[in-house]
Amino acid sequence: MIIDEILGIQKIKNRNIKITTRQAVRAIVLKDNKILMVHTNKGDYKFPGGGIKRQESHEEALRREVIEETGYIIEGMGERAGIIVQRNPNQFDTSGIFEMTSYYYFCDVKTNKTKQHLDKYEEEQEFEPRWIELDEVIAKNEAILTQKGTQINPWVYRETLALRRLKESGVVPEY
Repeated sequence: MIIDEILGIQKIKNRNIKITTRQAVRAIVLKDNKILMVHTNKGDYKFPGGGIKRQESHEEALRREVIEETGYIIEGMGERAGIIVQRNPNQFDTSGIFEMTSYYYFCDVKTNKTKQHLDKYEEEQEFEPRWIELDEVIAKNEAILTQKGTQINPWVYRETLALRRLKESGVVPEY
């Protein structure tokens, strides 16, 4: 696997602690030496993707999320590139832990696209699909991470780490 990380709490010592889990899928779409990302009005970039609904397969969730956030239609889903697990104190239940597992998959999209179907918070953040070079998106997200006094989207560190792992793997050729 190209991406294999645990962020936040590394080991859970108390076996009785309540763990709230969420699973999500993220699309890695590469084309013409660029990667498809979702840009927000805070200046950061994230992979297209999101939460898996009950009874939904990874592929079904990925197809739904990519079309909702970008308008692009997945033509083919490839191998899993990796996983990032994030464990943090649960902000809604301070006696527990929130664990988010993000599965990253290589995908191809059709060249034509449809209308985005954004959730309210996605509209508020003005989600916009963009094709961008890997080095450029890493630099932009890293610049966001160094900003002081601004509220950074919770996914920026995770997505930047995944982007770095992609670069290190050589999956995206450098020109």
